[in-house]
Amino acid sequence: MARLAGTFGGGAILGIALLVAVWSFLYATRLFPDNLFPSVPAVWRAGVQMWQQGLLGPDITASIRETAVGFVIGTVLGIALALGTATTRTGRFILQPVLRLLAPIPTIGLIPLAILWFGIGDASKYVVVALGVFVPVWINAHAGLASTPADYLQVSGCLGSSRWLTLRKVILPEALPDIVAGMRVGCATAFVVIVVAEMTGTINGLGYRISQAQLFSQADRLIFLLAVLGVIGAICDQLIVNVARPFVAWAKEEN
Repeated sequence: MARLAGTFGGGAILGIALLVAVWSFLYATRLFPDNLFPSVPAVWRAGVQMWQQGLLGPDITASIRETAVGFVIGTVLGIALALGTATTRTGRFILQPVLRLLAPIPTIGLIPLAILWFGIGDASKYVVVALGVFVPVWINAHAGLASTPADYLQVSGCLGSSRWLTLRKVILPEALPDIVAGMRVGCATAFVVIVVAEMTGTINGLGYRISQAQLFSQADRLIFLLAVLGVIGAICDQLIVNVARPFVAWAKEEN
């Protein structure tokens, strides 16, 4: 048991088993009505039923597509503008104050405006997800790029490195752990934003299916859909970690 808990996969299995046990115990106490607090088998049956009805596959595909496109756009914009605000005087004194002013605006509050401007199709989802991802990626990337140790830059300058070479060989590698951290936060934010966006003026996606389950008081379906979102989000987060691991291994060794 201790060996199983010591691995990431084993720990996840044990954690899920513990969660199922606690849920089943609470269900057995009958403190809540079945229609509001269904059993684990009832939640599973609801998921199987949605799959057999052909609802789950298209909804998952739509949500992943909208999240992935928005995530890529938001990440590229966040890193690009962070390079500007952290490494140039113009970006630091003109662009950075504007972004700091806009960053606290809740992305969810921009959903109605995005629908007005881009309609209820995929374009509005891409925009709001990109904005939700952009903020944490920009903040973390800017912090990482702007905090390169001065002695690193002095050594690079003494060796005659050009500005581009210093950026590519010193500043970017030093900031990469912060950029990856921002991408992980942005990934989690993307799923929050896409669910809220799909609850408004659309007919597909996991957010739409959750709103339908809430509308018809189908707690078993709603809980299954939330579990699906959790699994997809965890897989995406782990994917980012695995892809970035070879590039940030030095930071772990340094710490």
